[in-house]
Amino acid sequence: MNLLVFDMDGVLVDVSESYRETIQQTVAHFTGSRVTREAIQEWKNRGGWNDDWALSTAMIRAAGVDADYDEVVKHFQTLFHGNGGNGLLLRERWIASAGLLERLSERFQLALFTGRLRWEAELTLRRFAPGLHFEPIVGAGDVPNHKPAPDGLLHICKLQPDCEVWYVGDTVDDARSAKAAGVPFIGIASPSSERRDELVSLLHAEGAKAVLNDINQLEGVLK
Repeated sequence: MNLLVFDMDGVLVDVSESYRETIQQTVAHFTGSRVTREAIQEWKNRGGWNDDWALSTAMIRAAGVDADYDEVVKHFQTLFHGNGGNGLLLRERWIASAGLLERLSERFQLALFTGRLRWEAELTLRRFAPGLHFEPIVGAGDVPNHKPAPDGLLHICKLQPDCEVWYVGDTVDDARSAKAAGVPFIGIASPSSERRDELVSLLHAEGAKAVLNDINQLEGVLK
């Protein structure tokens, strides 16, 4: 059975009110000024900013504040996870329509390669899709180098040497990771995304086989 590997943020889960909001609140905490969603997407479209901790730190320093990375991470995680059930992660929304991934799982083994910590990704899957099985799950810290490096996809390919592997992601770094690993890539660019036209062009330029509005269009591509 061939392998369909998903990124999580922006692909399986709408993170506009969780991770993106956490970036905004974190930058505002250290700088006193709230960055826009468009500014965040502009940084993402440059490539090299898959790690939201690193991105938050860079945006803070770009504003002239010499923030300590570890302090940024600590504040970011406090906002994201909250204290007793008030974390911004609770604002996330599952994107896949009912039955989509179950149908795909009849044709593909489902896997996950995400910039989240693996335990965070597993927590999200238990919350939204407890009946689905993703194997393997590769998260931040599971491989030496983060996206756009191909390490995660190469690791998955090594575990499944006889499978054809597809990767579904929503950033330039996802596309570059797939290209470096020699894995066909399907891009996601939500119509509501800031700088969407730019993102679509960038994903095509990086070799995307298709760029979809969301994963609910996947079955029309994976015929």
